[in-house]
Amino acid sequence: MKIHFNGAARTVTGSQHLIEVNNHKLLLDCGLFQGKRAEAYEKNRHFSFNPDELDAVLLSHAHIDHSGNLPNLAKIGYTGPIYATYPTATLGEIMLMDSAHIHEYDAEYINKKRARHGEPPIEPLYNRADAARAIELYYPVHYNEPFSPVPGVTARFIDAGHILGSAAIRLDIEENGTHKSLWFSGDIGRFGLPLITDPVMPSDVDYLLMECTYGDMEHFTVEEAYQKFSQAVVKTIDRGGRVIVPAFAVGRTQEIVYFLNQMSTQGLISRLPVYVDSPLAVQASQIFASYPEYFDEETNEFIRTQKHQALNFDGLTYVSSVEESKALNDKKGPMVIISASGMAETGRILHHLKNNIGNPRNTVLIVGWQAPDTLGRRLMEGADQLRIFGQLYDRRAEVQVITGLSAHAGQHLLLDYAGAVKERVKEIFLVHGEEDAAGVFMGKLKEKGFAHFRYPSPGDTAEL
Repeated sequence: MKIHFNGAARTVTGSQHLIEVNNHKLLLDCGLFQGKRAEAYEKNRHFSFNPDELDAVLLSHAHIDHSGNLPNLAKIGYTGPIYATYPTATLGEIMLMDSAHIHEYDAEYINKKRARHGEPPIEPLYNRADAARAIELYYPVHYNEPFSPVPGVTARFIDAGHILGSAAIRLDIEENGTHKSLWFSGDIGRFGLPLITDPVMPSDVDYLLMECTYGDMEHFTVEEAYQKFSQAVVKTIDRGGRVIVPAFAVGRTQEIVYFLNQMSTQGLISRLPVYVDSPLAVQASQIFASYPEYFDEETNEFIRTQKHQALNFDGLTYVSSVEESKALNDKKGPMVIISASGMAETGRILHHLKNNIGNPRNTVLIVGWQAPDTLGRRLMEGADQLRIFGQLYDRRAEVQVITGLSAHAGQHLLLDYAGAVKERVKEIFLVHGEEDAAGVFMGKLKEKGFAHFRYPSPGDTAEL
């Protein structure tokens, strides 16, 4: 058995881990690498394995950095199954189509400018027809339901508590007369997150492939994050400004809406206009509502006591059309605009930033991890000038970073996660983490008495 570290090795995005077992090949996740545009485009176009030899894909969850290159895989001929939980498969239908639309739209927008300068056009990474091919390959299964993606391998999806339908992937493997077990964490959630249930810890496995995104730090608690979030919103509204929130359409947007719902219930933002400006977020919120069995007890209690939906309240408007989105620029007075993408690299959030970044009354709230070289990272680091659609804009708006809303485990929970299998695990492979975070986390593992762990480089192979 071999593991090839093809993506999210010594970085966070672009999750792709290839498993060779019993002369078959499984791919755990097929995500988009996010970073500098030219570099990301080239990395995402070319797979570092032969897709013709791939037997199955197992998908941990629907976020684009874990699923977003599936259309490209289908584009070049992959026709095998894509296993995922039911919510992940349902979300995947809208997310892949939305991702394809963004690739098409951004290429068209950029090509208009390139044409004016006599430059050749660029092609989108993939289009909606490619996304449709990938969607047809989804094969949904329930949490904890055993299935066999290739001979000799029994797989199960275990609740990861990260977003709706997110999963860790357990593989029990019979190879050459021996039994081995591998647990891939996917993105590890947190205890007490809004809406969704808590993550299940690993148990009784030989090898652990786990993320370490926040291996160097602890988050605010969810309660502290809510207080900081609500204070930032109220402060901005009191000075007559707008709150602009770049947020992933799936997961983070629903959490922010739920927080604003709580603020409305508490009378902090009575009938304040709140706009979710993302067709994908609108559809995703409908999907969330269709899986109430995945909500945690706190959310269900809120629904029972307030007698209205968790993701709807007075003043909230879900914006779908381009015309409605553009009309937000002409509206007067304070408001909250939540828009995708979460790292401010694509989508309608770029237009809202362009139109609002220069006003010192406004606030941009960064509510999630930002990959290096993204616009969101530059905002987080306090850049005074920002390039949006090729033009420089002075940043005069306030920027606040609220790390406590992260749906990723912090350092303590990551240590507990590894500790849950300490007595049996033969080796831990750390992925989905930048070098600084991974270095700190490896030091903590050593302090806890772990002896066998490594931080693979891109292209590395481990034989188990």
